[in-house]
Amino acid sequence: MVASAGSKKNGSGTTRSGSRRNWRTYAVSAVGLAVVCGAATVLGQFARANEATTFEAPSGAVAPSGAPTGAPQLDLPVKPTVPVTLTVYEDPRSPLSRDFAQRYAGTFAQLLASGQAQINYRLVTPSDRQYGGSGAKEAAAAAACAQDQGRFRQFMDQVWANQPAPEKDAFNNRALLKKLAKKAGKIQHDTFDLCLDRKQRQGWVTKSQEQYAASGLGQVPVVQLNGRTLADPATQLTPAKLTGLVTKEARRVAAAAPQQ
Repeated sequence: MVASAGSKKNGSGTTRSGSRRNWRTYAVSAVGLAVVCGAATVLGQFARANEATTFEAPSGAVAPSGAPTGAPQLDLPVKPTVPVTLTVYEDPRSPLSRDFAQRYAGTFAQLLASGQAQINYRLVTPSDRQYGGSGAKEAAAAAACAQDQGRFRQFMDQVWANQPAPEKDAFNNRALLKKLAKKAGKIQHDTFDLCLDRKQRQGWVTKSQEQYAASGLGQVPVVQLNGRTLADPATQLTPAKLTGLVTKEARRVAAAAPQQ
């Protein structure tokens, strides 16, 4: 009986000792896991911060008309490889840009269908400086994410249709931009959301705004025809006049082209 009692006592001591060793092992493992997770979080934040400032052009972007070789690809073209290029500078947060885009939507569609012109859209963000906040930059980056999936125009249609008052800076809310992407249709939302949340196109938007600010082009919207800035769209340009200018330029380019 004594031996049996001693055996039980020794067994209990052994169990307690083993338990203490196990707890130490678990504690060390937990600390190690915490360190690894903490390091991963820091690295993830660092990577996202870099993506927000790194210049990475969206799919299909081209260098501005007349720019030197190696210039940043800042224009988003629709219907490329035709002789006449319209470059349109727009600010997603600007009511003037919205009014222009909606007024000229039919004209642009006709010009594209005629094969006379391609349209390069340049998204810029002067309204963020004017009103404060970063809604224009967020919306422009979201449009670039949509461009990666070939849905730039459809996404911008939703931006114009749902543009809030610029003073509210509502486009700074990414949940709203994601809703607009769903309304635009045919967008892979996991890919779009990742592009938006990781700020993958914000460096591109920053570069576009920097070049626009340095150009001295003035208030958006701005329209250029083969690199030549046209009269103020709000006061001196009409859809009919723009169509006539494009037709005239297309004929000039065709006449100047080498005969086959």
